[in-house]
Amino acid sequence: MLMPVLSGLIVSLDAFFIGLSLGLQNRCKFMYLAIINGFLLGLCIIGFLVAGFIYERIPFDPDLVVGIAFIALGVWTISQYFVCERVKKRKELTGEKGTSVKTFVIVGIVMSVEAMLITMGITFIFLPNSTFIIPLTVALAHFGYSAASFFLARTKHVRGIPPIICHIISGGALIIYGLMALFVEFGV
Repeated sequence: MLMPVLSGLIVSLDAFFIGLSLGLQNRCKFMYLAIINGFLLGLCIIGFLVAGFIYERIPFDPDLVVGIAFIALGVWTISQYFVCERVKKRKELTGEKGTSVKTFVIVGIVMSVEAMLITMGITFIFLPNSTFIIPLTVALAHFGYSAASFFLARTKHVRGIPPIICHIISGGALIIYGLMALFVEFGV
């Protein structure tokens, strides 16, 4: 039981950087983060329930799917920053307001889907001994890490961190988790 909990805590660390990134946005409120994490908990539970169902029905090892999905999410997280920066520069030129609620919704959906995939990946690894503690650990770790870093970002010492660092570390963590899943698949 210790290993699934430890895995959930370790692979949820990217939420620290997501919370830091959101905390650096002046328009983001803690309520947005709480709503995102409520949605995330629901998707973690769904991911746990779906993982057992999928595992029994697919003819190949799911580590390959998990690995590719995490690598894609990591690349998307990093590239999304550059797309957002282009949109931000365009908005500055046209006089539009900063970060929109739509952006926070997209971040919330991506963070929640990523947490669901983490839950599914950990469930696959520890099947048939997986328990309901896996989705709870992933969801609580995401909330704890993102809430702590959200408030840390509001301090004057952290305000100077460029947001790109948060996106690169968060995306890199997802890519590394995906590569680890692929290494397990190919026995490296």
